[in-house]
Amino acid sequence: MSNVPRPQTSTSSRLSTVPSQKPRQLSHLQAQLAQLTANMADLENLMRTTAFQAQKIRGLGGYAGGMFMAASKVLGEETVRGGDANSNAAQTGESRDRKP
Repeated sequence: MSNVPRPQTSTSSRLSTVPSQKPRQLSHLQAQLAQLTANMADLENLMRTTAFQAQKIRGLGGYAGGMFMAASKVLGEETVRGGDANSNAAQTGESRDRKP
């Protein structure tokens, strides 16, 4: 036999407490399962709402990106044209309105 000490509780006292606690434990587990089920239903609704909102935000992102690209094209061309004319005029000492 091994030299491992055994617990001092008797088998009869352990068996007598288990049946009295079993209905309480089962009712506690049942309450926890009901709470878990309710939380899972809430999570499902929130996930559905989040997925819907993500699709709408993606659409808004497309619109905003299109606006930025359009603004960049319009303002970029004017800036490039104006910037080139101003930098050339500054280098040569001429104004933009004069023709070379």
